[in-house]
Amino acid sequence: MAREQPNIGDLLPQLESSDIRQLEEIKSLINENLSTERGSVLLNGLVDYYLENNSAQAMQILSSVREPHDKHLLDKMNDCMTKQTSRLSTLTLLGHVVRKQPSWIHKMARYPLLLSLLKCLKTDSDVVVLITGVLVLITLLPMIPQAGKQHLYEFFDIFGRLASWNLKNPGHVSEVYLIHLHASVYSLFHRLYGMYPCNFLSYLRSHYSMKENLDTFEEVVKPMLEHVRIHPELVTGTKDHELDPTRWKRFEIHDIVIECAKVSLDPKEASCEEGYATMPDHLYPHPQLRSQHSASSPYADFHSSYGSSSSTPFSTPRQPLPPPLSLPPLSGTQSSYRSPQASRRQVHNISLQYPMVDVPVLVVMYVGGWC
Repeated sequence: MAREQPNIGDLLPQLESSDIRQLEEIKSLINENLSTERGSVLLNGLVDYYLENNSAQAMQILSSVREPHDKHLLDKMNDCMTKQTSRLSTLTLLGHVVRKQPSWIHKMARYPLLLSLLKCLKTDSDVVVLITGVLVLITLLPMIPQAGKQHLYEFFDIFGRLASWNLKNPGHVSEVYLIHLHASVYSLFHRLYGMYPCNFLSYLRSHYSMKENLDTFEEVVKPMLEHVRIHPELVTGTKDHELDPTRWKRFEIHDIVIECAKVSLDPKEASCEEGYATMPDHLYPHPQLRSQHSASSPYADFHSSYGSSSSTPFSTPRQPLPPPLSLPPLSGTQSSYRSPQASRRQVHNISLQYPMVDVPVLVVMYVGGWC
């Protein structure tokens, strides 16, 4: 009598086994089935299992999905994004997938999941969802630069909304979240200015010429403008040229990240290449951080690898990662938490893995389980 094959779905809970040998057997069996199965049943089950259990093992398998399951994964995550209860976990999973740079990630520009991500950033009011979503977008943009032709003004509207949201704090969340949100918006500013300077400055000129947006410009956007040099494309380029898909064909992902770093004057965003000087470490993008002594700042004592010719956007960490940091719950009040200042060593370790984003952003990414 033939031996009955086990139901793969019933084996998913065994991904949490402490028996290393058993765990490797289960993962091998799942990957084998993914390589032979053309449908979406197993992959959908894996996503549901990850969302329900926050399984690191399921996340690793999903982050390594190959074609043709890329379509199934993107469609499943898009379905999960529509539900408020699973949105944050779905964004976190998407962050893991994007960080792995699968060969098919450029396809996301054509899938509904990108639209769902943009809609979330334009409408959601959960600050942790917004921070996580911005991190995904910042990381994703150099991988889908051609998407700017269709979605550019949605990117700009997201920047405008979150810059204002950060200043007015409609959610009445604690200061630590506002600092992390500001750092995320600041990195988004650098990405948009570095990739689409002519169009972005045109948007800023139009949007902040309106009286109701002047406070946001003075308090949030103007300090960001003080931390970038004149982009060469503002002299030699045009709005149409920087949206031409052929412009991006000569760029790899890390090339785009480096180009963005070259126009930054911020010591943590700027390129370390010869000929690109940086500003002193005591200058910070957030108005409230400027008055702090550099010795107490999470920016102090870090040397950025932004844009260096030897770095890549997703380099391998050179030392073991520390235990996770923690943030206070979204209660609107200050509760005890481990501050970035008290966790410089952890942030430095994480920065080795994420040289393309700002230090406070790294804290949020680590808290969210991206590392």
